[in-house]
Amino acid sequence: MVMIILETERMVLREMDINDVKNLQGIFSDPEAMRYYPKLKTVEETEEWIRWNRLSYRAYRFGLWIAILKETGAFAGQCGLVMQKVDDEPEIEVGYLFLRQYWGQGLATEAARACRDYAVNCVGHNRLGYTRLVSLIDPRNLASKRVAEKIGMMREKETIMFDKRIEVYVFETAAPK
Repeated sequence: MVMIILETERMVLREMDINDVKNLQGIFSDPEAMRYYPKLKTVEETEEWIRWNRLSYRAYRFGLWIAILKETGAFAGQCGLVMQKVDDEPEIEVGYLFLRQYWGQGLATEAARACRDYAVNCVGHNRLGYTRLVSLIDPRNLASKRVAEKIGMMREKETIMFDKRIEVYVFETAAPK
């Protein structure tokens, strides 16, 4: 059984499993959707991506989750939290990547905001209580920068990651009382 992690107004975010390969390939095999990533992913690489996220769920209680539209049950994309190493420091990234047919509808912002809130709030037994989150964005990816800004992130710096320049957007909040 796949666990539902979050609900937004229009989506359910749930853990991914091996049955999501075909859905994820809708993103990972699309050159336009993957423009700012090192390369497209094969089916085998997508299966490994799912295994990697499932390990993250166990290790950190988070990972990237599958975004399903409530109204239709259709797969829309992935969004969630990823443990990263930025300039040798551990950081929690809010990451998002959606099927091109859903771009421009505010779904990435809606899902990213829910993930941000899940990460920083200490309300309920599943909330994580982090005070700092990042998004790692290719400098040319204007749409991704807009999503980060809409959820309250600001550009902090530029660094080299994944063998290229990356802008680090940051959301910080006060420590919980």
